[in-house]
Amino acid sequence: MKLRTFLSGAVLGAGALAAYNDRVSDQPFPTPLDHEMATWKWRGFDIAYTELGDPNDPTLLLFHGINAAGSSHEFRYVADSLADSYHVVAPDLPGFGHSDRPPLMYSARLYVTFVRDFLAQYDDPTVVASSLTGAYASVAVSEAALDVRELVLVCPTATTIPGQRTWLRALLRTPLVGEGLYNALTSKRAIRYFLKDHGFADARRITEEWVAYDYATSHQEGARYAPASFVSGYLDLPDTDLRGVLADLDIPIRIVWGGAAHLPPVETGRELADSCGGGFVVIEDADLLPHAEFPGQFVTLLTETRVTA
Repeated sequence: MKLRTFLSGAVLGAGALAAYNDRVSDQPFPTPLDHEMATWKWRGFDIAYTELGDPNDPTLLLFHGINAAGSSHEFRYVADSLADSYHVVAPDLPGFGHSDRPPLMYSARLYVTFVRDFLAQYDDPTVVASSLTGAYASVAVSEAALDVRELVLVCPTATTIPGQRTWLRALLRTPLVGEGLYNALTSKRAIRYFLKDHGFADARRITEEWVAYDYATSHQEGARYAPASFVSGYLDLPDTDLRGVLADLDIPIRIVWGGAAHLPPVETGRELADSCGGGFVVIEDADLLPHAEFPGQFVTLLTETRVTA
């Protein structure tokens, strides 16, 4: 009798979880920057990107960071203003946003290769890349000796979650329990928590629109596969000495950091800048998304002090 009761409860629980997973999937999904997106074919992926501004202006590439809700929406508050001075191009990375999200075993090497190939399409661009993608961009430029006008890195890091946990990646990829766990980690409450913990220094700057977009982009078909690799450590570059990579680059480099950031802290950014002789800019009272918290300061940094040919 007890076994029958247990099995009945398990079936009901599985059914409820399946219904919940189905209910939260495929949320209404606007474009990240409120502009029409184009598509670039890359190694079997349809890569979605937004293009703004005059193509005759200097090109500015915006590469968003890696997290469960990562997308070019990260640059929502600065893209239009930057387009007054630049030809702005902002892609959604493979496995994120409006780009394809097949059930691959995503890896850091895939993203280094993607950044390299996307960047190589453009002549002498300024490259902005945040967080882990800052390391991808640095390695890509170094390995391929790409023609870049300036590298602007926002709180770059090569390692976010030390170690690799195969069991966690496998769990999150499972169709019922893993999907349910992923949906819990990307609930609106969880999204707001993570934004408050290490995205925005001031929670009052976290808008409902921002939370709603992060929720929508993290609840599309295939949304959990790239984040599964991220939270299990497979998107890190643990063997990369980012200081050494930057020191070997013969291009202008600027490191931008939020003064309130702690994952990693400001001292890390200062050490990176010192290692390559690059500029170091601290946007006070900001966390890891200074371009979202203080967009005016970020736009001024890129437009009034930019490197010219």
